[in-house]
Amino acid sequence: MFSLFYVLAGGNGKNVRRINMSSNGSSSLEVTLSFLLGTATGFILGVLFAPSSGEETRKKIKEEAEKTRIKAKEGYEKITHETEKGFKVAKEKTYEGIDALKDFVEKKKEELSKEGPASSEKKEAEKT
Repeated sequence: MFSLFYVLAGGNGKNVRRINMSSNGSSSLEVTLSFLLGTATGFILGVLFAPSSGEETRKKIKEEAEKTRIKAKEGYEKITHETEKGFKVAKEKTYEGIDALKDFVEKKKEELSKEGPASSEKKEAEKT
């Protein structure tokens, strides 16, 4: 589990708060970033320790940098798409909740109007 520590603004460094970035494993962003970092690190170490001329090494670095750029772009697009889907679902659920609340209020209004004011006053009197 990945946690982030930070000092609250305006504090003297004694107020430290722990934030859990995820509770049940890694998010897709963390996985993507970890993968890209591991790929880049492995490539750089491999190129630096492989016996090649400077020209070949530069060519390999350029090719791998391009591959990593493409993978990063694909990862970003995937995360963006998933985020948009999440926002869409949240928006739909919010509207469904609002509609359900409106229906509930309307039903209660109808019930109260059918009972009439005398019935409401009688209930109030029974409570006291």
